Amino acid sequence: MKIGDKAPEILGRDENGQEIKMSDFKGKKLVLYFYPKDSTPGCTNEACNLRDNYERMLSKGYAVVGVSVQDEKSHRRFIEKYQLPFPLIADTEHTLVETFGVWGEKKMAGRTYMGTIRTTFIIDENGVVEDVIGPKQIKVKEHAEQILG
Repeated sequence: MKIGDKAPEILGRDENGQEIKMSDFKGKKLVLYFYPKDSTPGCTNEACNLRDNYERMLSKGYAVVGVSVQDEKSHRRFIEKYQLPFPLIADTEHTLVETFGVWGEKKMAGRTYMGTIRTTFIIDENGVVEDVIGPKQIKVKEHAEQILG
């Protein structure tokens, strides 16, 4: 997915098994952020920064949805532990990460593996990708500020 592409209507299922669709966000901009793993330091910092600025984001017309490949149970624990006010899609089949092109080779501690590449897509009120904030640009402790500008 790149700027100008139309996001798919069906995004996936959240931590409670509820289907999340683009049409659920009609009239709002959607911050669809992909992150590697629940409860890891960078992902926790990013989620908590979005949580702490959530009301401000809502007031500016944004909705927020996180996506990772962990299951619903993992997402529920993550949400409860950090009081996250937004849904997390459990993309266990890797459908969304592959559609958006954020599943790829990663390197850490000398090993190479496949994983989610931290990326945020700003999708406009018509379901079109308006902006992409890539892994080298994202500052996990200041992410809401990067989105709001």
